[in-house]
Amino acid sequence: MTRLGILLSGRGSNFLAIAESIRLGKLKAQIATVISNRADAPGIDSARALGLPARVLPSQGLKRVEHDQQVVAALRNAGVELVILAGYLRLLSPWFVQQFPGKILNIHPSLLPAFPGLEAQRQALDYGVQFSGCTVHFVDEHLDHGAIILQKAVPVLATDDEHSLSERILVQEHIAYSEAIALIAGGDYRIEGRRVLVDAGNRPGKSHL
Repeated sequence: MTRLGILLSGRGSNFLAIAESIRLGKLKAQIATVISNRADAPGIDSARALGLPARVLPSQGLKRVEHDQQVVAALRNAGVELVILAGYLRLLSPWFVQQFPGKILNIHPSLLPAFPGLEAQRQALDYGVQFSGCTVHFVDEHLDHGAIILQKAVPVLATDDEHSLSERILVQEHIAYSEAIALIAGGDYRIEGRRVLVDAGNRPGKSHL
């Protein structure tokens, strides 16, 4: 069973959705540790309430690589096989990414490569697109850039504001992340260039979930 390391900085709603998928037996994985760079992150309290190993490694006052070294050591001590970014508001150093090649996942609230970075929903509304959504992707040394694992589209309604669009995308994020983790943990994929190719008989929602 794949051991997950969750990194978060806030409420961790995607983390809680992953934990619920595991509890229901839909996702065959184990949360080995939950780590936050902020002591006031609600997600850490939620992890402790669920009885999961959770710790805070404050980032304030540390250089990025110094903090990353602490986090990597904690992940390795927990035997983590897949690193899951769940609202982790820090850019990983190239050194961090190299410690878990092809084993770090992130989710972004847009259909990448459209609207990377912050305020993706506001960017989508300002641009006038008719569809937005979410993307689960591998993490590389660049922001919101790694190979795309899966995406879910969400229509942008004429009545949408940033909040309403964000909420509808978040519903799909909670589904997409567990599907992507199941796919990568199962190993039924290969990467060609930037394309993540999946065996048609082992797509998310079938044998893995």
